Amino acid sequence: MFAETVRYALYVLLLWIVASLVKSVFIPSPLANIRGPPSTGSWLWGHFKQLFDRQSWQFQHELYNKYGQIVTADGLFGRKLLFVFDPLALHHVLLKDQHIYEETEQLIQMDLQLFGPGLLSVLGDTHRKQRKMLNPVFSIKHMRQMLPIFYQVTDRLRQALNDRVVNGPQAVDMMSWMTRIALELIGEGGLGYSFDPLTTDSANPWGEAMKNLMPSVMPLMPFRNILPFLCKYTSPRLRRWAVERIPWAPLQKVRGIIDTMDEMSHTIYNTKMSALRKGEEATVQQIGAGNDVMSKLLQANMMAAEEDKLPDDQLIAQITTIVFAAMDTTSGVLAHILHMLSERQEVQERLRQEIIEARRENGGEDLSYERLSELSLLDAVCRETLRMYPPLVFLTRTAVEAAVLPLSTPIEGRDGTLMHEVLVPKGTSVVISILASNRNRALWGPDVDEWKPERWAKLPDAVVDAHIPGVYSHLLTFLGGSRACIGFKFSEMEMKVVLMMLLSNFKLSIPDNLGAPICWNFAGVQWPSVGRTSSTSELPLKLELLERRL
Repeated sequence: MFAETVRYALYVLLLWIVASLVKSVFIPSPLANIRGPPSTGSWLWGHFKQLFDRQSWQFQHELYNKYGQIVTADGLFGRKLLFVFDPLALHHVLLKDQHIYEETEQLIQMDLQLFGPGLLSVLGDTHRKQRKMLNPVFSIKHMRQMLPIFYQVTDRLRQALNDRVVNGPQAVDMMSWMTRIALELIGEGGLGYSFDPLTTDSANPWGEAMKNLMPSVMPLMPFRNILPFLCKYTSPRLRRWAVERIPWAPLQKVRGIIDTMDEMSHTIYNTKMSALRKGEEATVQQIGAGNDVMSKLLQANMMAAEEDKLPDDQLIAQITTIVFAAMDTTSGVLAHILHMLSERQEVQERLRQEIIEARRENGGEDLSYERLSELSLLDAVCRETLRMYPPLVFLTRTAVEAAVLPLSTPIEGRDGTLMHEVLVPKGTSVVISILASNRNRALWGPDVDEWKPERWAKLPDAVVDAHIPGVYSHLLTFLGGSRACIGFKFSEMEMKVVLMMLLSNFKLSIPDNLGAPICWNFAGVQWPSVGRTSSTSELPLKLELLERRL
């Protein structure tokens, strides 16, 4: 039976590869008239290697600035990719016609294998049901309740960093610390669970697993296209048996990370459910006193009508999903902010003064949610970094039926004709270009590639009038539509609280003896290294303890 299943799966896979080759060679693509980079001549790889190279920024820059706001590139196995960052076209993809542009089957299956059936991994009614259950626990009202938790956690970070520089300035790997603080904030605020006491140099193994997930998955990305076939024609037990026996280091590393995440999710779920069954007294004794996202979700699920309840496997999957979505992304943005402020001391000092003055006016006490939101420069620094350096630079959707994408600005086809709309055939991979939309020169102006927080004091009329279909401040960083990031307010508050603590107590600058510049690498999410060839994720910054100003 096992041998027959394997042979059948290989047979179906071979047929699919042959069909893809025949289609790409003998059937002209309806997208052929849309401009894009020259072909690499490789049917197998297309532009995949340029697009997913760790230093793909130059390729992406040319892709988005040379050919117009709708661009084609070659994907794996001869498939065409349609990159979209025209505002009107994005409105149709993310809002008006979002039912046509679904998550790709390859991504859904990959997320299912990584995280289980959580919010990132399900479609249709299941996704709507999960989102409905989660929306209230990510409301602003709930964010206010979690703010004291954030201040308590960041104070532990302050003490840990203070101990390292109390005898003088030191180079500190702030990427490591931003990862740790992001994990602990989502742990205590999101799950009511402490991952990391923030008192030692050794990071939590679960945090390390999350941090290494996306870089470890990258070598497996070329095989993502065959994942739907494997999942359709083989059982989970067979796939697990095969994975354990394939002697390929990248695959085994990802397997270990998945096992670690799964163990974490079950441990947290069992702990939370045990407390809930014991009643309110046991719940309030937990970290976060029952105000964390997961406790609220489990309580809501217990009280929901039977038809609205989420099954155990979906609840457990939310744990890994929430940690992944909140940790790697927020920590990367925070690290980027610290890098920018270290290179721009005048902005750092102005921001420090804004924070210190606000705290002084508040009697030296922690700021409320409303007062924190009023700090204009802090808000501008966060928005500008989220614009310039979104954690995810693009996401792919599949057109489940043929559609027409109208354009706000016509593009010139390869044959010289002006195109005011694009016919999207069924099955087309439509790439939502987050980075390109956030850096659209036609909207933001010629200085679009400069980090300038002051631009948020008065946005260009073109940006406001474009009506970018994102949930956050004319940006696509947190997407839009029914699959927009549900926790963007959580992430924003997290960043502001961490920055307020750091800048109130420390001065950050670039160390003198790095030996190479700090570079940011592409790997699904962005990560920093010293030099372009180092495989170590790190952001060494000189940390100097400030005199108390309050």
